[in-house]
Amino acid sequence: MPVAAAGLKRRLLIVTGSVAFGLGLVGIFVPVLPTTPFLLLAATCYMRSSQRLYSWLVQNRFIGNYIRGYLEGRGMTLRMKACTLGLLWVAVMSTAAFATDSLALRIVLAVVLVGVTMHIVLIKAAARIDDGAPPAGP
Repeated sequence: MPVAAAGLKRRLLIVTGSVAFGLGLVGIFVPVLPTTPFLLLAATCYMRSSQRLYSWLVQNRFIGNYIRGYLEGRGMTLRMKACTLGLLWVAVMSTAAFATDSLALRIVLAVVLVGVTMHIVLIKAAARIDDGAPPAGP
C-alpha cells in the first residue's frame, strides 16, 4: 500500500474510532443507544491505527476494565453487571416516565430494556477482573 494511502487509512480509522468512542460514551446515558458495540469498534479502530490511543482506551480507569474483559472473553464482574443494569433501568424508566407520552415509544423502550437486560445477564460472570488494585472486602 502506498505511503499516502496508508496515512489516509490511519487517519480514517482514528476518526472512526473517535466517533465510535463518543457514541459509546453517549450510549452510557441514552438508553436506546448501545455502548458496548461502539466501544469495541473504537478499540478495533485504534488497535489498527494508533497504539497510543488503543493503550489509552484499554487503560482508561473508567471503561478500560470493561473493554479488556469483553475483548479477552473474561466477562463482567457481578458488580459491573449490577452497575450496568442499575444505570440501564434508571435511564430507561426515567425516559419512559418523563420524556415521552407515546405508548408506542414506551413499548419500544420496554423491549430494548428487556433485550439488553437479558444480554447483560447472559454475559459470562467473571470472579474479578484484575485491575491491579487490591481485592475489596475482608
